[in-house]
Amino acid sequence: MRAVVQRVSRGSVAVEGRIKGEIGRGLVVFLGVGQDDTEADARYLAGKISSLRIFEDNQGKLNLSILDIGGAVLVVSQFTLYGDCRQGRRPSFTAAAGSEEANILYELFVAELAGLGVRVATGCFQTVMQVELVNDGPVTLLLDSKKNF
Repeated sequence: MRAVVQRVSRGSVAVEGRIKGEIGRGLVVFLGVGQDDTEADARYLAGKISSLRIFEDNQGKLNLSILDIGGAVLVVSQFTLYGDCRQGRRPSFTAAAGSEEANILYELFVAELAGLGVRVATGCFQTVMQVELVNDGPVTLLLDSKKNF
């Protein structure tokens, strides 16, 4: 699984002009599921993201997690994180999981985050969405459950 994690002051996702999910201070997580991903990958990333110390403490150091600040996470599915642009000009998405398998792991990731005590909002799987966010910092991190980066 791959995730782009952005620390935000607010974020929202809309489908057909209607807000599906929104948060205040917290994280927006764009989540991609690969063909070889398993439940262990979803659990690993949920644990990692919930404990990332990327919020400032009273001394201005990045020492606090989403749980420490009582923030929320907006999770948006994004298969394009598995787009391979190394050849030609059109990305290949052959490494992305099929929609049924990806949705199962996406839902598991969301449930794992919630089970860890994180308030979670979501987009709508396999739907065209409009995402708005205000990146705070900016802080943006790339995570990969296979630790490829």
